[in-house]
Amino acid sequence: MPTPFLRALAQAPAAPVLPVALGAPGAARLDFTAANPRLARPEALRDTAAFAQVVQQMLADQHAATGLGGYLENRVIYRRSPHFGGPGAARSLHLGVDVWVPAGTPVAAPLPAVVHSVADNAGFGDYGPTVVLAHALAGTAFYSLYGHLGRADWLRLRPDQALAAGETFAAVGPYPENGDWPPHLHFQLITDMQGRRGDFPGVARVEERDYWAALCPDPNLLLRAPALTAPGPLNRT
Repeated sequence: MPTPFLRALAQAPAAPVLPVALGAPGAARLDFTAANPRLARPEALRDTAAFAQVVQQMLADQHAATGLGGYLENRVIYRRSPHFGGPGAARSLHLGVDVWVPAGTPVAAPLPAVVHSVADNAGFGDYGPTVVLAHALAGTAFYSLYGHLGRADWLRLRPDQALAAGETFAAVGPYPENGDWPPHLHFQLITDMQGRRGDFPGVARVEERDYWAALCPDPNLLLRAPALTAPGPLNRT
C-alpha cells in the first residue's frame, strides 16, 4: 500500500516541470538498457555528438519530439564515463526520470519550494549545473533535484531563494556544460539528502535497488507524464 506521503505526492496540485507535452504521440519512452540494439556498443557513446544522434533517431523511430523514462532502469549508457565506476559501470541503476528535450527548454518548480542548494558538478558524465529544491507536503520535508542544466540561469540562483509553483528557475543545458550529455533534464525526488548539498547519487548499484528506491520515490508522482504510465513497448529498434 502507498504511504500517506506518496499518496499526498500523487494528489498534490503540481505544476508542469517542463512546457512540453508528456503524453503520446508527442512523447515516447526510450530504452537505455542492454536490450536496445542501438546501444550494442556503449563505448561509442563517449562521443556526445554521436550519442545525441542516437537519441534523435530513437525519437524519430517513434515519431516523437520528447523522450522519457529511466526510473529504476538498469542502463548500459553509464559505461561511457568512469564517473560511474569504470568500464563495467558498477553503478547502472537510474534513480530519476530523464526528459530528453532541446537545450534551452525552461524548467519550473512543480510545487512551492525553497532553493536548498546549487552546484556545478563538472566532469564528464556528471550532472553539470545542478539545483536541489526543498519542499514540504503533508507535514513531510522532501527534495527535488534537477541535473544537466544550463549555466546562465543556474548562476542567478541562491540558497533559500523562494520559488512559487510553476515558476521557471533554470533551463536544460547544452553539452558539454551539462556534464557532456545529449540535452535532457534529470528529475529526481529525494526524501533525505543525507547532509549532501548540490548533489545526490542519481545512479546506484543494481544490488542496492531497495535502499535507493526507498530514498528516491518515482518522480512521475509529480511529473505525471502519461507516456510513462501508458502500456506499450519501449523503443528498442
